[in-house]
Amino acid sequence: MRFGKKGKLSPRYVGPYKIIRKIGIVAYEFDLPSELEAVHPIFHVSLLRKCIGDPSRIMPIENICIAEDLSYAEVPIAILDRQVRKLRNKDAASVKVLWRNNNVEEMRNEYPQLFTT
Repeated sequence: MRFGKKGKLSPRYVGPYKIIRKIGIVAYEFDLPSELEAVHPIFHVSLLRKCIGDPSRIMPIENICIAEDLSYAEVPIAILDRQVRKLRNKDAASVKVLWRNNNVEEMRNEYPQLFTT
């Protein structure tokens, strides 16, 4: 379990956080926020990654609304496309859904080749 969330979509790294001091040759102590008080503040260098600051890619922890049972509610806005695929002995329906917390304009600017129409 990584920082209170589990599953393959959980974040691999959190941060960036300020380094308080270097402990020995291979460990650092960090100034962690109160939400991470259950995590020990000293980390080995193999667990750390260099932070390349890009303010547009930083997601503040305060804006993430997670319930006590660590679930997250997504609300569908619209159905964008429908498709029925013929399998061997049955039909499988699929739909493309626009979800509430997805920023479509940001994706259009970043990946224009995906939005041809």
